[in-house]
Amino acid sequence: MGVRHVSAGFTLVEVLVAMAITALISVVAYGALSSALSGAESVRSAMVRSQDINQTLALLSRDIRQVVNRSISDEFDQRAPALSGGELSRYLLTLTRAGWHNSTGAPRSTLQRVSWWIEDDVLWRAHFPVLDRTPGTEAIETAMLEDVERFEVRFLPTINDVKSDRDDVIDDRNWRENWVLDVSQPDLELPTPAAIEIVLQLARLGEVRRLYVLPSS
Repeated sequence: MGVRHVSAGFTLVEVLVAMAITALISVVAYGALSSALSGAESVRSAMVRSQDINQTLALLSRDIRQVVNRSISDEFDQRAPALSGGELSRYLLTLTRAGWHNSTGAPRSTLQRVSWWIEDDVLWRAHFPVLDRTPGTEAIETAMLEDVERFEVRFLPTINDVKSDRDDVIDDRNWRENWVLDVSQPDLELPTPAAIEIVLQLARLGEVRRLYVLPSS
């Protein structure tokens, strides 16, 4: 009598169970990979955002710290002060600054006219290729920072106006929200303020304040 060879195989139930387990492992693995990738993307986005904020604040600080008392002639042949700003001004902050690097040796000044403002939650900066403009002179505009909910500038006329309470909290009642020419005295020169305070309200990050003491004229 010959030996019978029985071929053992998987039942349908065993195959279905194996497929279910494989599918479950795949789902768990995909979820873990997706979470890891999302976490890495969040970290990368946060780093990019932090870098953008730091670069913007650094450039804004350089503009303000290097302000010079140099008025300019605008495209309407009107004299504009060295520094102006606030809601009553064309831009929230406009100034003439020194230190415009000229690595190519172009025939231009090392002084630069710059402006800062907010539009549609984007902080913008513009500069002009020359100080004293003609009607055809166009500004070079750069979007500096997105998701900016508020941009405010305040001005301190003189250091003598600085006052604080017993907790060294600065009294802001002597600060001005606008630094513009007095239209009733058009021939009066507008001096540069003694200090400027910048307030940025950033989405999901909150408020950032910077206080700058300007060089004396």
